[in-house]
Amino acid sequence: MKKPQDLRSARWFAPDDLRSMGHRSRAMQMGLDGADWEGKPVIAIINTWSDLSPCHHHLRDRAEFVKKGVYQAGGMPVELPVHAFSEQFLKPTSMLYRNMGAFEVEETLRSHPVDGVVLMGGCDKSTPALVMGAVSMGLPFIYMPAGAMLRGNYAGQKLGSGTDVWKYWDERRAGKITKDQWDGVQGGIARSYGTCMTMGTASTMMSIADGWGLTLPGASSIPAPDAGHKRMAAACGRRVVDMVWEDLTPDKIMTWESTRNAVTVAMATGCSTNAIIHLIAMARRAGVPLTLDHLDEIGRTTPVIANIRPSGSDYLMEDFFYAGGLPALMKELGDKLDLGVMTVNGQSMGENIADAENFNDDVIRPLSNPVYHEGSLAVLRGNLAPDGAVIKPAAMDPKFQKHRGPAIVADSYAELKEIINDEDYPMTPDHVLVLRNAGPQGGPGMPEWGMIPMPKALLKQGHRDMVRLSDARMSGTSYGACVLHVAPEAFVGGPLALIRTGDIIEMDIPNRSLNVDVSDADMAARKAEWTAPKPRYERGYGVMFSKHVEQADKGCDFDFLRTDYGAPVPEPEIN
Repeated sequence: MKKPQDLRSARWFAPDDLRSMGHRSRAMQMGLDGADWEGKPVIAIINTWSDLSPCHHHLRDRAEFVKKGVYQAGGMPVELPVHAFSEQFLKPTSMLYRNMGAFEVEETLRSHPVDGVVLMGGCDKSTPALVMGAVSMGLPFIYMPAGAMLRGNYAGQKLGSGTDVWKYWDERRAGKITKDQWDGVQGGIARSYGTCMTMGTASTMMSIADGWGLTLPGASSIPAPDAGHKRMAAACGRRVVDMVWEDLTPDKIMTWESTRNAVTVAMATGCSTNAIIHLIAMARRAGVPLTLDHLDEIGRTTPVIANIRPSGSDYLMEDFFYAGGLPALMKELGDKLDLGVMTVNGQSMGENIADAENFNDDVIRPLSNPVYHEGSLAVLRGNLAPDGAVIKPAAMDPKFQKHRGPAIVADSYAELKEIINDEDYPMTPDHVLVLRNAGPQGGPGMPEWGMIPMPKALLKQGHRDMVRLSDARMSGTSYGACVLHVAPEAFVGGPLALIRTGDIIEMDIPNRSLNVDVSDADMAARKAEWTAPKPRYERGYGVMFSKHVEQADKGCDFDFLRTDYGAPVPEPEIN
């Protein structure tokens, strides 16, 4: 157990010297006095609230509940706002700024007099950014998930954010619904603050944090507007104070065993394809060498048991909460998890879920009756993706498990839109629609353009799925036979840059292969003719991003932020 004199914040406030007098006097300038900081842990509340972050719109209020909990436990709370990760409004993509957010979190914690941290986030990139920054800093932290919004509703039908947008947009483009109906969906699909209530990237990442042991047990499943969410926020504040005294740092929680738990939970939930990039990035920050092969191995033996859209058929996150939430799902997974791992509440995972109950075995299925027989995601390799590509078989038409067809290639999103909006474009359901130059550097930032809308030429024939292929990502709320994260990306000269319209693409999900039927000699000749595109940026953050971002198979982190890159950053000098 730590003693008051061992607190990191004491280096700022305790000494009887010139600098510490300055720290104390400036704290008093804000209305504080010695009773606030003397012998007490200073707790940072890292808040990603903003007026343009609808998923986090309630976090300004929740910070007050976290503060209440910190005070109750005898700590001193300090709210430190950081970059907000608005998935809807941040362009060209919030993924471009995930690493910047992680950087900001790490440096904000390192440079201020704080002993422990509550991380407040939820929207897609906020969870990995917060965790990456905090684990790199190494202070005791607890993650407080924003929670999902209420179920959507229109004309008596449940609506799932994102998932039903894609569905009804295809129906509108096919002429099956009216403008008034489309406007009705628009007004009914997002009924409260909170993240997407499908098992999209936001719910996926919050569940992963919970499965990793980084949240209070089951915190990821509490809907944002539920009164229990406020109580959970206060409980986070109380618990992190104890974590400081116990010196329960992230290296004691984010181990190889707990990382496997997080991956297993992800696969069982029907997780977003984005989970792969973020899992790898977070694990590598913790010194755990997680790879695509590990993810695929766990996915092959972990069925999807959360019957939540888009992998599931009907239910949403509110239903998942009422059914028992993540603790109930983890109880169903049984010996697929290592229940001996430590979690942020100071107990083992096994102790946390010992009394969990499943109140609806159609929402949370037993292993004997899964939604899908394998995990949510599969990793494909071949001459088109030597470093891997990702697909979500649980959310696509099963007829595409093995597919062979000619490519239609678009070099940009603008070119792609011309193809998909042309009702007379010559194509069949066997074609493979390819978008390239949309990866980490090509996008820039790897936008969610990989959820390629169905072409009008096929919609009017009644088709609702086809094989689509790109080096981009897609929204976790999406569905369909979309092959994503092709690595290396086209923009840096990966094989995807070399294929041509008419080339035959072969995909075999059971055998995990993705190839183009072009000889090695022809591919080499094409590579010799290939010219690298002009860099996307010539100044600013974009230049740093382009020079240092790694490819999708390595998590798209900055190379210089890896744990194996040079010596650890020293603590700041207090002088």
